[in-house]
Amino acid sequence: MLTESLRDPFAHLFADFDQIEVKSASAFRPRRTLSDRVRAALMEVTGGHGTVLSHLETTWASITFAGTRHEVVLEFWGPEAVAAGEELIERLPDHEFAMPRQLVADATISAVDHRFGAMERLEVTAVLLLLEDG
Repeated sequence: MLTESLRDPFAHLFADFDQIEVKSASAFRPRRTLSDRVRAALMEVTGGHGTVLSHLETTWASITFAGTRHEVVLEFWGPEAVAAGEELIERLPDHEFAMPRQLVADATISAVDHRFGAMERLEVTAVLLLLEDG
């Protein structure tokens, strides 16, 4: 009859594997892209209301500047969310964005679709032109 240690000589090495502290696991977080930051900045203006339906990012450059153009379509359902969407429409052109190494040169609303009824709905298309800063 074999003893436990002879059947699995490495059992003692892995017996308490779930007790091992892994410091790198808590430090891992996915890198946020510029598109992620644009969506987060817009959601901050809306107070977290609304849903991003689409986000189109295109690069552009001129002789003196380089940057990206972001077209984001947001949807708002219900009275409270629609009020937040209307707040976005009002505040977006003058809003001061804080994004690292980016300057928001222009922020406009290019389209609005507001439907009234039992389930009020608002769809807003925001366009942001960003310049690389440094």
